[in-house]
Amino acid sequence: MKILVMGTGPFVLPSFEKIVASCDHTVCGVITRPEVARRRGKKRPPQPMRLAAERHNLLVESPASINSPEAHAIINNLSPDLFFVCDYGQILSSATLALAPLGGINLHGSLLPKYRGAAPVNWAIYNNDPTTGVTVIHMTPKLDGGPCLEKVETPIAPDETAPDLEDRLSNLGVEAVLRSLNLLDQWDRTSPIGEIQDSHQATDAPRLTKEMGKVDWTNSATRLYHQYRAFQPWPGMFTHWLRRDGQPLRLNLIEVAISPLPEETTADINTRNLEGGRGIVVGKRLFISTGDSKEDQNCLEIKMVQPIGKKPIPIGPFLNGYRIKSGDKFGESSPKKP
Repeated sequence: MKILVMGTGPFVLPSFEKIVASCDHTVCGVITRPEVARRRGKKRPPQPMRLAAERHNLLVESPASINSPEAHAIINNLSPDLFFVCDYGQILSSATLALAPLGGINLHGSLLPKYRGAAPVNWAIYNNDPTTGVTVIHMTPKLDGGPCLEKVETPIAPDETAPDLEDRLSNLGVEAVLRSLNLLDQWDRTSPIGEIQDSHQATDAPRLTKEMGKVDWTNSATRLYHQYRAFQPWPGMFTHWLRRDGQPLRLNLIEVAISPLPEETTADINTRNLEGGRGIVVGKRLFISTGDSKEDQNCLEIKMVQPIGKKPIPIGPFLNGYRIKSGDKFGESSPKKP
């Protein structure tokens, strides 16, 4: 089959490389999203899919909209039998899907219909799901709503971050993609194919926003640790040190862990009435109390931090330069308006 690949980020790469190496299929071209310039005219790092396609001397096109006449002309010139879409970032219309005789398949990073949307890996970790997986669907214009051709399930490790899990899932999906390609290669193009999704079981995986990285210290230590794992590398996790004699200082929490309240806790902290967001300094270690610290004695230990405008720094050197004291408050830089 002649396959037109549509992808932008790294999730597509393992499957793309396997298709390129296949003797049964030919990649006739690659479509990525347009590169976006940063402020002051600086470009972002090259897109992973673009770099991989150029290494294989493949044609790369980046129409502003995949559903535009310009994009349709590109597709018609390439005459693909099938689209392989993964980590692309645009929804194909029915008119676009109709340009390939076999339509398109999509590799998605969840067990559909759970977590339809842009960030399935992040939300599976945030919600502390014990397992996740990948699904290959035969595409329809409805977002992640087509019939499922292949599913592969895998457990989520307790300390696995979103980048780690996404890397595993991208490799897990390779054989599922190849089996789906072979299935479509033998399809009569009229018989029903795949397992229809139960829309009543569908859940959303919305795009991440910057505000999702804000720490709410009334949450439990476990909940905050899931937030930390889920939102790497962006939006990350951040809070403010509410200094007693200065402006609040924003801190990105680069590395954290769940730790029990230290036995050496200083006497100026009343652990029986400990509210979330209180700093506890023991030697060169920094703990911050959470919503359940007074019940189960767990805190979030800060291992590495990044003050706004500075480079990440281990907590020991940070405490040497910034005089945090036990009892200092962490939280929002200004109180919420009523």
